[in-house]
Amino acid sequence: MEKFIIEGGTRLNGEVIASGNKNAALPLLASCLLTDEPLVLHNVPRIRDVHTMIRLLESLGVSVTWLDTNSVRLHAKEVRARQLDPQLCREIRASILLAGPMLARQGQIELPPPGGDVIGRRRLDTHFLALGALGARITANGHFWLQAEQLTGQDIMLDEASVTATENAIMAAVLAKGTTVLRNAASEPHVQDLCHCLNRMGARIENIGSNTLVIHGVERLHGAEYTIGADNIEVTSFIVIGALCGGESGIWIRRADPQHLIMTRLMLGRLGIRFETHGNDVFVPGHQRLVVTPEFDGAIPKIDDMPWPGFPADAMSLAVVAATQAEGSVLIHEKMFESRLYFVDKLISMGARIVLCDPHRCVVQGPSKLHAEEVQSPDIRAGVALVIAALCAEGTSVISNVQQIDRGYERFDEKLRALGAKITRVRAG
Repeated sequence: MEKFIIEGGTRLNGEVIASGNKNAALPLLASCLLTDEPLVLHNVPRIRDVHTMIRLLESLGVSVTWLDTNSVRLHAKEVRARQLDPQLCREIRASILLAGPMLARQGQIELPPPGGDVIGRRRLDTHFLALGALGARITANGHFWLQAEQLTGQDIMLDEASVTATENAIMAAVLAKGTTVLRNAASEPHVQDLCHCLNRMGARIENIGSNTLVIHGVERLHGAEYTIGADNIEVTSFIVIGALCGGESGIWIRRADPQHLIMTRLMLGRLGIRFETHGNDVFVPGHQRLVVTPEFDGAIPKIDDMPWPGFPADAMSLAVVAATQAEGSVLIHEKMFESRLYFVDKLISMGARIVLCDPHRCVVQGPSKLHAEEVQSPDIRAGVALVIAALCAEGTSVISNVQQIDRGYERFDEKLRALGAKITRVRAG
């Protein structure tokens, strides 16, 4: 167990390079199971969830070789269907992403229940309804046993625009017999990355980036090489850090893929946060004075999450901490997960003025002068929000359980130190 010790109040300047998208890397790693030829992925973030997924793939027979720090070669020449390590599956939600490719390649898989962040109930029904429509038989008895002699393309309406269920259905459908029309599909940047990579492997996926995907099944896929795009949530994190803590020179975020930040600009703009795009880079000016923009009729504005291209649910914790430093009131409405906002009690203990209305809504009144506190990171996104609060706070804060942050952020403390932050990683006693 490790913790961060953070001395707040320091102005940050400099540049960071955006890491590869965590939520793209995990399904792309799983997609190696769809071919017996090598798949080479570049810009893979070296985070805990990636290493856990690789250990699961290795247990299925995949040969994994790191070519350099962020490039990996995966070769699923021979794959064996076997029970996966329940402990590894409990560590990441993305273990469920092995279901689609293993059904397509081997016709069966036994899956222990997946884990991941504790941010509310995260149902699996959409996965099983989609895979069942393609021809899978699913039995649940503590573990999930999925079998299929032949997957067949279908016209499928997902009951929710679940990202991982969309990805599972795509990976199963690319080798199914016939054509699959996947409606109400998620269309986030990481789903698009998966589709583009699969097409490079020989799949035939149309309408990428829309909520209706057309997938023409093919007999086999071949190897390929693919570069993962920037992690838009990490980029958003550094935009918030720059707006709240930036100094005279501001913060540059290199290789940021700003085409995915349009809704981020609109929502954070309601708090007065400004950033500029320069080619593939983002610049966040320092010393920003954040003022909440009211609605046209003078009402309190709202920041809420929606399926892509709406504001990402994973960015809601960042919006909360940003709102504590903006002048005015704002309603935060987290629609997707009923436990994500529970971390606000930790911000309240640091001096934030927040009213938690119910599990999905809170009102933030700013600006608040935050003070140092000892708090625990409950999940990836809340953990980063607490780090940002500590950077703003007066005094020295301690953030424990930082392995949660390590699951989704690559060298986060190192990147902050490069900007001038006074943050130290120590082993908990």
